[in-house]
Amino acid sequence: MEDVAVGIIGMGDMGRMYARRFSQAGWRYDTAEFNFGAGAAGTLQLNSQCVEAEIIGKVVAEYGPSTKVGAIVGGQTSCKAPELAAFEKYLPSDVEIVSCHSLHGPAVDPTGQPLVVIQHRASQESVDLCVRILSCLKSKMVFLSGEKHDRITADTQAVTHAAFLSMGTAWAANQQFPWEIDRYVGGIENVKINITLRIYANKWHVYAGLAILNPAAKEQIRQYAQSVTELYKLMLGGHRDELTKRIKTAGAAVFSSDATDQDLLLGDEVLDKFSLSRLPKERTPNNHLSLLAIVDCWWKLGIVPYDHMICSTPLFRIWLGVTEYLFRHETLLDEVINTAIEDHSFRSDDLEFTFAARAWSDCVSFGAFEAYRNRFESIQQYFAPRFPDAVKLGNEMIKEIMTKTKK
Repeated sequence: MEDVAVGIIGMGDMGRMYARRFSQAGWRYDTAEFNFGAGAAGTLQLNSQCVEAEIIGKVVAEYGPSTKVGAIVGGQTSCKAPELAAFEKYLPSDVEIVSCHSLHGPAVDPTGQPLVVIQHRASQESVDLCVRILSCLKSKMVFLSGEKHDRITADTQAVTHAAFLSMGTAWAANQQFPWEIDRYVGGIENVKINITLRIYANKWHVYAGLAILNPAAKEQIRQYAQSVTELYKLMLGGHRDELTKRIKTAGAAVFSSDATDQDLLLGDEVLDKFSLSRLPKERTPNNHLSLLAIVDCWWKLGIVPYDHMICSTPLFRIWLGVTEYLFRHETLLDEVINTAIEDHSFRSDDLEFTFAARAWSDCVSFGAFEAYRNRFESIQQYFAPRFPDAVKLGNEMIKEIMTKTKK
C-alpha cells in the first residue's frame, strides 16, 4: 500500500461509507470532522469533502487555506459548479483539485455503479493516484468536466426526484398510504411507492443541493411542473385528440427507433415482484400523469435519456425503465389515455400531484433551502413508520433491476 494519508471531511452517510471502504482496503485515513492538514510529513495526501453542497463554500473558506502543500483536494457534492468555484477561490495555488461524485446513495452497494472523476486542476499523476484510491469502491469510473457533470446530473436526477417528491406530497395531502389502497396495485405502482418512500427515507439536503444550486436542474423542474399542469388541464377538459397527439409526439421523440430496437429495461416479472401491498393483485387502470409528464418534459427540453446511461443513478434507470415500459406498450398507452379522459378515479390524486409539482418547482426557483427542508421533513414524518420495510424492499428491487439494466 502506498504511503498516502486520506482525509475525509464531513462524516455523514456518504462520508462514513467512503471511510469504511478505505479502511477495508488498507488506506491510512483521518476521519476528523474538519481536518485538512492530517497526514505524515512527506506524504502525498488526498482530502475528500463529503459535506452538503449548500455549505461547501463556508467549509472551504475556513479550512482551505491550511491545506497541506502538494495535497489533492476533491469533493463529493452533487453539484460541482459551487464546489469547484470554492476550491479555486480558497485553496492555495499549489494544491491540486480532483473531484468525484458517486452516483448512488449510501445504502447502495457501489460495486458497478457510476463514479464520476473530475480532473479540474491536477496532473495526470494525481488523477491516477485518486483512481487507485477510489478503486476500492469497485465502481465504474466515468471521466467528465465539472460542467458536463452538472448537465448530466440535471438530466438524469432533477426531474426524477421532482416526480417522486411530488407523489409523496400528493399522497400525504390526501392522507393516503398508497399500498393500502386498491387503486395502487401493480408493477408500475410498486416502483412509484417503493422509490418515493426510499427518497423520503433519506436526508433532505441530498436532493435540495442538486436541485437548487444547479441552473440546468431549475429549468428542468420548472418544465416538469409545466408539463404536469398542461397535461392535467387537457385531461380535465376532455380534450382527447389534443392529449393523444401531444403524448404520442413526445413518446416518438424520446423513444426513437434506435431505442425501441433494444430490449426493454424492465419487464413484468420485475415490476410485479416487489410490493408493499397485501391487497389483491388485480390492477386498476391509471392515467400515470407523473410518467406522461416526464416524457413530455424530456421532449420539450430536447433530452434523450439514453445518452446518459453510462453515468445515471439507480433511481433514474428505474424511472426510465417504467416510463419506457409504458410508452413502448401501445395498448397500455392507449388505456392510459382513455383513463385520463373517461375515468375520474385518480382526479383528486392528480390535483394534489399538480399542486405539489408546482410547489416544489417554486421552492427550487426561489432558492429556498429552508422551505425545501420544511416541506421534505413534514412529508418524511408522515411516511416514517413504513421506511424500514420500504428501504429493505427498495434495496432488493434496485439490486435485481440493476442486473437487468446493463446497457
